[in-house]
Amino acid sequence: MSTTDTTTPQTPEPEGPTPRPVRLIHNEATTEIPVHLLFRDEPSPRPVPLGPAVVGSRAGTGEQPRLRGTGEQPRFRRPAPARERPLAEVDPDLVERPARVLPGAAGVAAGACGAVGCVAASWWAGVLPPVVVEALRLPGYAGAGLGPAQWAAYAGAGALGLFGFGGLARGQTGRAWTLGLFGRYRGTVRRTGLLWVNPLLLRRRVDVRLRHWRSEPMPAADGNGVALRVVALVVWRVRDTARATLGVEDHETYLRECVEAAIARIPVETPGSGRGSVEAAGEALTRRVARDAGAIGLEVFSVQPVRVEYAPEVAAAMNRRRIAALDAQHRATVLTSVVDSVEDTVTRLTMRGLVELDDYERKALVKDLTVAFCAGRGEQSP
Repeated sequence: MSTTDTTTPQTPEPEGPTPRPVRLIHNEATTEIPVHLLFRDEPSPRPVPLGPAVVGSRAGTGEQPRLRGTGEQPRFRRPAPARERPLAEVDPDLVERPARVLPGAAGVAAGACGAVGCVAASWWAGVLPPVVVEALRLPGYAGAGLGPAQWAAYAGAGALGLFGFGGLARGQTGRAWTLGLFGRYRGTVRRTGLLWVNPLLLRRRVDVRLRHWRSEPMPAADGNGVALRVVALVVWRVRDTARATLGVEDHETYLRECVEAAIARIPVETPGSGRGSVEAAGEALTRRVARDAGAIGLEVFSVQPVRVEYAPEVAAAMNRRRIAALDAQHRATVLTSVVDSVEDTVTRLTMRGLVELDDYERKALVKDLTVAFCAGRGEQSP
């Protein structure tokens, strides 16, 4: 009996790497969508080609391109928030820098030269009084009269004297000047002693000493939203005179507004809550005010609440509540005392055999004794 070979012929394997099958989702209602597009939140392992198959991209709008025929919706990038630049980068002029000044001796010398020049011009013109000529021991001179040359000498000597004596200033410790010319910041003078400053520059005096300010009662709230009134003590000084004088209209008013805003935002603990909570609130207030006031060149060292009290309306409501609680406690104490007295009286009368009472008579006696004791307590209360 012969056997038939049923072995099927084997197909020769193709040379090279075997291609991986593409995983697709396909039905009658949808087009072919690659599986990886279902997980669009995950980062793509390879960049999206920007060939002719990519449509719908818009330059400058932040919209990502989508693939043609895949059903993928365009994705939008969230724009990055703009980085806030400090005031020094926005306006480089609003940064304190030393001004160019000269020692006071230079101004005195210039003023003296101007005065001497005026006397010489008067002697040259022959209008100098003889008494002055004799006092100064000047040689006799008939004089050429007041001509253009003499007037020019007067003008030059007078201008030199005015500039010399007009620019003299006295610098004090803890005080500074900000100088400006035609609305432009020219520098800050922090030197002390006799100085010469250009008299054409506008001077604004600034107090750079360590200062403290005690605020008026400001509205605040605790962690539960209860209205409070807080008095804060602020210790501060001017660190950058250019920003403090030119960056804001009034830096003291700005500091007051910053303190009020910080107290309104940061919860302050109620009175009697403990020293630790008050110190924590003070540290939070100091950080907030120092950050807000630093933009205009103010350095805040401490913002501490020195007095915390309830708002008037809250204080009145709490006072009424406290009085009601005390009255209820007093009534409960009086009632307990009366009941104890009645019980003690009835018990003693019964145990000693002074009276024999049934239930009705006992109730009547308890009622009469209660009324009598309550009346006696009421007379003793005032």
